[in-house]
Amino acid sequence: SAAYMVEPYVMAADIYSESPHAKRGGWTWYTGAAGWMYRAVLESVLGVRILKDTIEFAPCLPPSWPSCEITYRNDNADYRIVIANGGTGRFIVAVEVDGIAHDGDRVPLLHDGAAHEVRVMLR
Repeated sequence: SAAYMVEPYVMAADIYSESPHAKRGGWTWYTGAAGWMYRAVLESVLGVRILKDTIEFAPCLPPSWPSCEITYRNDNADYRIVIANGGTGRFIVAVEVDGIAHDGDRVPLLHDGAAHEVRVMLR
């Protein structure tokens, strides 16, 4: 993004070749590609999907990542989601919500105005 002089979270549709803008990116907000890239990383790599009133987890992290953290806010509650990688980056062994063990790979979204911490442990 620094080489093309565009924002780091967008994708350029064009790289200009004529002066005075040679090697600069363009049409960054028109492609929609940045939104799709964001969604692909969030859902396919970090494995976080919001489904109505639940958060579903199916991470596929690179084995070299020790952990990742996501902050999510629904209408009035904040969620700090920590995914701790045990080495494989994929297999969930435990999920905790506010320090309490939770069964399965989904947790309910609360609308209580509080801050919550979700920990997803992988093997």
